[in-house]
Amino acid sequence: MAGDELAEGGERFPVVREFDATRVAQRTKLIAQSAGLDDTASHRLATAASELAHNILKYAGSGSLTVRIIRRRGQRGVELIAEDEGPGIEDIAAALRDHFSTAGTLGLGLPGVQRLTDELTIDSEIGRGTRVTARSWSRDRG
Repeated sequence: MAGDELAEGGERFPVVREFDATRVAQRTKLIAQSAGLDDTASHRLATAASELAHNILKYAGSGSLTVRIIRRRGQRGVELIAEDEGPGIEDIAAALRDHFSTAGTLGLGLPGVQRLTDELTIDSEIGRGTRVTARSWSRDRG
């Protein structure tokens, strides 16, 4: 993490089957609520976690998703880190456009995650895998 950001523990979930997406979404919602995110923000982040887990399954077959509470300048938030060793994303800018898909899907996954969270970064290397980091912040300080 950059700057004065601090992480408070976290949970890392293996993503190897459909049920894992449900489990990580449920835990994400609870962690987000404990970080001070309101019900709407917690639900949005849980939806983003589910989408990231489904992307891991769809494109890489397996990977992991880490959920942790973070702090920056007195503000609490939750960070999702989805990692896989899949084929990588050839064109990240295109992958962030609505309806772009290399798998014949609706192409709303990563653009949806971007809309559901406050921050999104994607690091990907062809043939080596992808790391997606998404963050949502509490609107309250402290």
